[in-house]
Parts: sequence; structure tokens; C-alpha cells
Amino acid sequence: MRLGASLLTGLLGLAAQVSADPTWPSNIDELEEIMYQVFSFNSRKFADNVNPCSREVFTAGRKNAAEWLRTAFHDMSTANIYQNFGGLDASLQFELGPNSENTGPAFANTLTFLSPYVTRKSSMSDLIALGVYTSVLSCGGPAVPFRAGRVDATQAGNPGVPQPQNDIATFRNQFLRLGFSPQEMIQVTACGHTIGGVHSAENPDIVPAGRFTDDVATFDTTDAVFDNKIVTEYLDGTTKNPLVVRFGTSTLKSSDLKVFNSDRNVTMRGMRDPGTFQSVCGTVFEKMINVVPPGVTLGDPITPYQVKPVQVQLTLSSLASMQLTGSIRVLSTPTTYTNIAGVTINYKNRSGGTTCGSGPCSFNLNLQGTTRSLDNNIFFVWFPITQQFVPTSSGISSFTITVNMKDGSSKLYDNNGNGYPVQDGVFLQSPQSCLDKSAGTGTFVAAVRNDRASLPVTMEITYKTRLIDNTNVATSLKKMTLDMTKGDCRGSYTFFTASVSIPGGVSVESTIDVISGSGASAVVDSFKKAGIAGGTCQSWTGGSTCSSVTVSSITPSTTSSSAAPTASLHHRDTMGGYKLVSCWTEASNGRALTGAAFSYDGMTLDSCMKNCTGFNYWGTEYGRECYCGNSLDATSTSAALGDCNFPCSGDSTQYCGAGNRIELYSTTASIAAPTATLAHVPVVGKFSLVGCQTEAANNQRALQGAQTVSDSMTLEMCATFCSDFTYFGTEYGRECYCGNSLLDTSKPALITECNMKCSGNPYQYCGDGFRLDLYKVSSTSSSSVVSTAAATPTSSGSSTFVTSSEQRFSICPCYCQCFAHHLAGHHIVLKRGLRHFYLVSTGFVDFYIVFKQQPLNLQQCICVSQWPTYIARQHGRINVYTVTFSHSEQSVLFNSGLFK
Repeated sequence: MRLGASLLTGLLGLAAQVSADPTWPSNIDELEEIMYQVFSFNSRKFADNVNPCSREVFTAGRKNAAEWLRTAFHDMSTANIYQNFGGLDASLQFELGPNSENTGPAFANTLTFLSPYVTRKSSMSDLIALGVYTSVLSCGGPAVPFRAGRVDATQAGNPGVPQPQNDIATFRNQFLRLGFSPQEMIQVTACGHTIGGVHSAENPDIVPAGRFTDDVATFDTTDAVFDNKIVTEYLDGTTKNPLVVRFGTSTLKSSDLKVFNSDRNVTMRGMRDPGTFQSVCGTVFEKMINVVPPGVTLGDPITPYQVKPVQVQLTLSSLASMQLTGSIRVLSTPTTYTNIAGVTINYKNRSGGTTCGSGPCSFNLNLQGTTRSLDNNIFFVWFPITQQFVPTSSGISSFTITVNMKDGSSKLYDNNGNGYPVQDGVFLQSPQSCLDKSAGTGTFVAAVRNDRASLPVTMEITYKTRLIDNTNVATSLKKMTLDMTKGDCRGSYTFFTASVSIPGGVSVESTIDVISGSGASAVVDSFKKAGIAGGTCQSWTGGSTCSSVTVSSITPSTTSSSAAPTASLHHRDTMGGYKLVSCWTEASNGRALTGAAFSYDGMTLDSCMKNCTGFNYWGTEYGRECYCGNSLDATSTSAALGDCNFPCSGDSTQYCGAGNRIELYSTTASIAAPTATLAHVPVVGKFSLVGCQTEAANNQRALQGAQTVSDSMTLEMCATFCSDFTYFGTEYGRECYCGNSLLDTSKPALITECNMKCSGNPYQYCGDGFRLDLYKVSSTSSSSVVSTAAATPTSSGSSTFVTSSEQRFSICPCYCQCFAHHLAGHHIVLKRGLRHFYLVSTGFVDFYIVFKQQPLNLQQCICVSQWPTYIARQHGRINVYTVTFSHSEQSVLFNSGLFK
């Protein structure tokens, strides 16, 4: 029985944004488990040193959560975006010591705790970044989005950590070098100093010995709570922050005072509201941990799987059977998990069929344990796989998971159409393997299926070495490869053995890959923890008869007919790399998919799919519309498939949604969990983005018609509230203002100055401190979308391109922004383009300038060197100008063209 999305969300507690799991196994699996399996059953114990926030594991007065946060900042703060080097790369491991910029035990303590978690799938630099998420959330702060993919440095980086004795000009330059604006410099400093304090041991001239408890002067009165007391106590004049108020002999180290007051406290006043403080800190911390060296690419923010197999392993138990062990982890909530009746595993044999010896190809699992994460909205229930046996004669290749509810409904999970893979060609035979965890010596046994027994078998061990001296604590990974020796045949399998001595002193933290064969035909039992081997190698007692194995594949049957089949109108289960999800509703106050939109006669599923290449979801609607996105709006829900009953305008055998109904497809590719893209939204209902706008002078509001505040603020919410006004604007992430006009003293600002996420939607911007994300009612309907159907070049006379009178403007803002370095000394002639991207120009086109549809504002232009379709995808209705070189024109000619 299919379970509706809304019911599943309620019962299983799935994420508010409906999204697909990564295709398992994924490279993020190790970090995902460290991040979310925090308390109770199957805990990875990553938060043990920082939760609660008051934990002082190593020394009284040293709060580990504050040390973790400081470690991340010090590691990334030597980056240089101008010269393209540095960032969060764990180079801090080589930069410690009493004469360095990183004094005191905080950094070595943090790195020592993180070291056991380092593997080839969890770098030290990723763990340092994950430490920000963990420590901040443990102290009551925001959940900082965490992305994986950082690469560890192998040596020290350049110096450059900001020091308290620096003057404000030096601070500004240092933070600009990191990519932080003066406003962000203030924000990240305040956010970083809301927990912990300054220690006399490292800074006796700031904190005199014997004056404070444990010789620590705290930044605010709640040094183990992530709150905005660091801000309010400063603004109220009650602060005892030792970097604001001088207690020691130093007269130059009041660094927080220099930074906080550098804009006359404007930014600090903007963080007086607790909700704003939390939102700002989440934003600047995310930016901080995403400063990485050139060449490093981070993935999407890691979110928990809805359903995930964990530690799945085969073991040969007898001549006739293999034991399958592991667990199925299901995302739920503390209040709804009791609605789950159980989990059913349905597996396919090694040939992909459904014949599994004399028994069924399925088994049921019962709940046994729950796990909490730091985020109260993330809660797991576990269904262990125990005493489940697979016949060696038929084997196993993959399985699906069905979550059964007590009301009789159920939900099937098939790993994005791939099934959850389990290969039985080679696997580590842990009972017959053993490891002396102190000496690092061991024997490892692999079971290899007999049809592969003639192929070479190797074992790759990734192990750690640690450099621990008087100054540095560094962890590095090394790899050794061993040939395994063929041994006795055991039924359908042959045992291969290798003896090893693992260097480094922490053999238990090594990981093992067992490989049968080589090249494209190789089969791997991958990323097994060496610690699963016991201290003693057990003797095999399962028998010694040897048998052969036949491996075949299922070939679909085919039939022939002399007559060509007649296609009928029907729903397509798959399209290319996508599969049909269902019929889906639009969002309550907008589109379910907001990545890109297209509308044209001749719509087909094929053309929509091609238009949405690169997106995780796409869908058709009204027979002629196509929408793309990386996530679904939370208010969009599943509908009956029969509701999507409009034939596609370009193919009468395909369905293309209906009114307010999307024929929805999702990717089956192996990708990270899809997320929406944080961006300035160009159109919200009848409103179009004007840009970032300052508040008015003398502490007046730019928009004075109406206002509201909400901790779940979104652009749609504000647009609805301001529906009777000409303008609306969002500010501080949670405030909404309306008006029919702007005060004259409100001025345009750089769009990058509006960088605070909306409190109710982390993929939208809602202004910033004294900055509005400003929207205005569009002069034309915004319902039309750009067609990407192939166009035939036409003359301007037959085009439906809408033109306005030619106007003359100064080109300076866009000229300087986009290509002053290219065109110095040149003038520019702008020619109009046609609606289907066919360009009419008397000269060679060199650049394009694109303006969002609004009163022409040269400060809001976008400049690109070619005409890709993503411009239309990102910006909807647009004005476009083509740019060519000219030495003869004395001014710039604008032909304003609006794509309909």
C-alpha cells in the first residue's frame, strides 16, 4: 500500500523539505553517521567532549566547545582569496607551539579528540568543520550547514591569524583577505566569542593571574550558552569581556572593542534581537567553514537519510548459507516512532532473480533501539538484521526496504531505483580473522566465491600515523597493499589469507578493502573497520566439501510482431535517468519547483527533462509547462496519479500534469541528498526583486506602511502580508516591511550586503542588518516563462520581442563591474536580442549584460561572456543587451528588450 507523503512526514518525521536520500553507499556515509548518531543506541560519540556545553574535559575553565570553535577559525584564517591559497585544510596540525600564532592547549586537545575519527572518508579538515556544527548546536546555537569534501594539508600554511594587538585597519584587511566584509568581521567575532573566554596562561597581560576563577575571564556572563549576551552586555555597558574592558597591563589588545565599534556599533545593534543573532551566526559560521583552498569542491549540505542500511556484512556461516548482518536505520521523531510496526527486507539473488533456495527472498525486522541527534528534529529508530541467512547456492545482489506502519500502510525504499547493493563475490570473513590491537599484528581472511577463486585477491589497508611532539599533533593516512594467499575451499567459497603488521600504533582505527580481480571486473568489500576482527582467529567448523558456483543474469524475454505497436496515452515510469515520483501538487503560495521554468507549445516529457538537465527534480504541468528544482517546497504534497490527466501538447501519448498538478520525476543518479540553492529569489508572486536597499537615514524605516515579525519568515509570507502595497522588504532574516514608496534617504546597496537567510526558509535571503531585500509589484504579469524550444532565426520584423524607446545612459556602473579591465579606452554598442535567443547584431558580440525585469538600474546588472540558457533559468523574465566593441560611438545605445 502506498503511503502518502503528508502521512509519511507526520509518522516518520521526515524532513520538511521533501528530498531524496543519497544513493547508498555514498562517500558521505561515514560523516553522516558521525554527525547525526550522537546519543544512545549506535552512538558515534562525537559530541561527548562538548555536550553539555559546560564540559571541561582536559582542564578546569577550558570549555571544549569554545576550543572546537576556535580551532576552526584559526585553521581557516590564514586563507588568502586574492592569492588563492589557504583555507580550512587542517594545516593547523603543523602550526602549533608557544612561539606560533596558535598558543595554548586548546588546539592540540581538539585535534587529539578528532584523530580517531579520521579515515579516508572523513578528513581531519572535514571533522574540524563538523566540530563547528557540533559545538555550536551543543551550546544552544544554530545548526550550521555542513558540507564534506575538504582535503587535508601535509604541511604548515602561511601565517596570518588575527592577533588582539592589531589595529582596526589591519583587522579589516585580514578579514577581507578571508572573503569577509567589515560587517561580517564584526558578526563572526561576536558569534565566536559568545562562549568561552581568555586564559591567563596564554595572555597574562590581558587576564592577570589569580584575579578570575580558573584564571579565565569570560566573554560574557553565560560562557556556556550560545546566546547574544556578548552583544547585549556590550551595548548596555555592563560587559566584562576582557577584549573590551582592560583588566591587565596591555593597552593595545582590546580587539573586540576595536572590531565591534568599527562601524559605530551599527552591526552590533542589529544583533540585539536573539533570533537575529542566531540567524546571523549560522550564516557567518557556514561561510567560515566553507573557506577552502583552491581546487577543493564541497558537496551539498549533509542531511540525514530517511532510511539507511548501516554496517551491512556477509559472513560464511556454513557450506550452505551466509549470514547477513547489519541494521536498517529509519528517520523518525520521539513522538511518532511507535507508529512503525516493523521493516521488511526483500532481496534478489545474485543473478537478479527472486528464487532464493527453498525459502522466501524476504524477512522481517523488529525495532531495537533509538538514537538522538543534537538536532531535536532528527531521531532514528533501529531495526537490526540478526539471524538472517542467505543460501550460498542462490546468493544475494541487492535488496529493498519497506517500512510498515501500524495502520496497515507502508512505504517502499529502493535506493533511488537501484536497490541497496550487496555483492557476494568477496567479503571479509571476520570470525576467522584476528587482530592484536596493541601490537598491530593480525591475520585477515576473505571468502571468495569459487567462480572467482582463480583471480588474484588483494587487501588494501589504510592506516594512521601520528606525529605528537612538543608542539604539533598531526594525523596522516598511509596505505599498504598485500596479496592474499589462496587456501581451502569451503562449499561455494574459497578462503584467502594475509598476515600483516600494521604500523602507527592505532591499528584498530585502520580500514580494509578486500579486492577480487582487477580493473573493471574487480569486486570489492570496501571500507571495513579493522576493529571488527576479534583478538583470536576462530577455527572454521562449517564443513569442507567444495562445490562449484554458476552465476547468470536475468535476460528480459522478447517477442516479435509483424505489426508495429500503437502507442497509447499513459504515464511513463522512467525518463532517461529519472523515475516517476507521482502526481504532485503545487506549493501553497508559489511553485513546488523553483529552479527553472519553461513554457511552450510542443511540450514533451523528453524536452522538459533536457531543459532540466542538472536538476534533481523536474515536472510538467498544464500540458505545456515545465519546472525544475533541486528540492520540493514543503507545502507541496502527493496527489492521486489520476489527477495528472492533461496530455502533453507535443506528444499525445504522454501525460504532462494538469491544473495545479505536476507530473513529477526525480533523479536516479548517484548524488548527494538534493537541497535547494540559497539565492536571491527574482520573483515572488506579483513582486519582482529590486535589489538590496538600505534603511533610511536617522534610524527611519525605508518602508513605513506596515510591518510584521516572525521566526518562520519567508519571502512568500512577507509578500502575502504586503499584498496591498507596492513594495515589500525583508530584514534581519525575520522582519517584514511594506510601503507604497521608499523614503528618499534609502539607497541601493550591493546585493552581497543582503546575506542573511530567511528564518523560515534557509534557501532564501531576507536582508541583513539595516538592509532590505526589496521587492516591487511587477508592471507586467510574471506568469510567462522563457521557451527553450529550438528556434528558427527570424528577422526583427517578425519577432515578438518587445522594445522600448532608445534611451541614453552612462555605462559606468556595469562597465566598471564587468569588464573595465577588458574594454578600457573602448566604447560599447548595445544591440537587442530576439526572444528565442537568436541574436541580431551588426558586429561580433563580445559580452551580454542582463538586467532583471525592473526599472532599469545599472547597479543590478549581471554580466556574462556567452548566452547560456541558465540565465533564463536563474532570472526568469529578463532584459538583455548584447555588447560589441566600437571605437566610433561616442555614447552607449540601449535597446531595452523584454523576453516574454
